[in-house]
Amino acid sequence: MTVFDLFRLDGKAALVTGATRGIGLGIVEALAEAGAHVILSSKVPKPEVLARFREAGHKVDYIQGDVQDPAVPARLVEAAVDIGGGRLDILVNNAGVAKHGETHDFAEGDYRRLMDINLDSVFRACQAALGPMRRQKSGVILNIGSISGLVSNIPQPQAAYNASKAAVHMLTRSLASDYADEGIRANAIAPGYIATDMTSGGLADPVWGPVWRDMTPMKLAGSPMDIGAAALYLCSPASAYVTGEVLVVDGGYTVR
Repeated sequence: MTVFDLFRLDGKAALVTGATRGIGLGIVEALAEAGAHVILSSKVPKPEVLARFREAGHKVDYIQGDVQDPAVPARLVEAAVDIGGGRLDILVNNAGVAKHGETHDFAEGDYRRLMDINLDSVFRACQAALGPMRRQKSGVILNIGSISGLVSNIPQPQAAYNASKAAVHMLTRSLASDYADEGIRANAIAPGYIATDMTSGGLADPVWGPVWRDMTPMKLAGSPMDIGAAALYLCSPASAYVTGEVLVVDGGYTVR
């Protein structure tokens, strides 16, 4: 076996939420190219995405679901296990939303939606995945956090979003500690500013965009594949001795 073999995922079943665009799509591309059977999930179906992967010879399936619904994360995991032939080797919790606003007048509905999607759905999906993973005595959980869970980035006010992502990081570390002796690893990725639909408005903003780039030593936004490559490492045997980590992929933003 070579070091390159450690990055292969042949025969592994992976569920990725928020999988049909942006960072999620970059993760799906990386896992699929490494040989995994990837089960994509998203709120809005995009048949053209599935068709593209299948035309390239990758093994993919799709489950529609809005993770804001408390019943959906467990349903997604159950369906993924069925599709995966009774196994779930990898769970990637990527679905998320962003909302900026001053804390003193941040709407309760906006706060609740942030927490429902960014934190509560992650907890519920992890909880559901622990069933099959504990039976298997193996599994990988990868949660997508953010540099906003590590620093209070500027100039946008976003205390609620920051709190949701910090909680994801702590959830990840706790799961790693609690289930390592059952062969289950849990890690997170904290992306910086990645060029996606979610960040396009901010990157184009005449005030926010220049600040974001100036605060990043590399002076540019990352790509979804930058996160996909990091996800492949953390989901593959290449990181077999890594658990409880929050891998920062941010062009150096948090070093200053």
